[in-house]
Amino acid sequence: MRHAVAGRKLGRPTGHRRALYRNLVTDLLRYERITTTLAKAKAIQPIAEKLVTVGKQDTVHHRRLAASTLYDRKIVQKLFDVVGPRFADRPGGYTRIIRLGPRLGDAAEMARIELVE
Repeated sequence: MRHAVAGRKLGRPTGHRRALYRNLVTDLLRYERITTTLAKAKAIQPIAEKLVTVGKQDTVHHRRLAASTLYDRKIVQKLFDVVGPRFADRPGGYTRIIRLGPRLGDAAEMARIELVE
């Protein structure tokens, strides 16, 4: 039984799964919308939301927190210069997930996750 066991495994070892999440969140902040499976979108949504919250305060500590998750330094810069100020007076809910239907190859449920405007 999996009582009180949170999170999704996505059929991957821990290191692979964490790297996948970091890649997806980095790309979400780079392109501001990505298309992926519904399970992956739901898994990265809280990570992305927390990063945007970190990006709202531009301090050295917050930059280092963001850099520990994101792979690209340019995206860290974008998080604090563009994305953070955009959501400065929004208390949460920075992303939305839109279901797109099944993928043709394997019928996996697809979704688009994007930053709200």
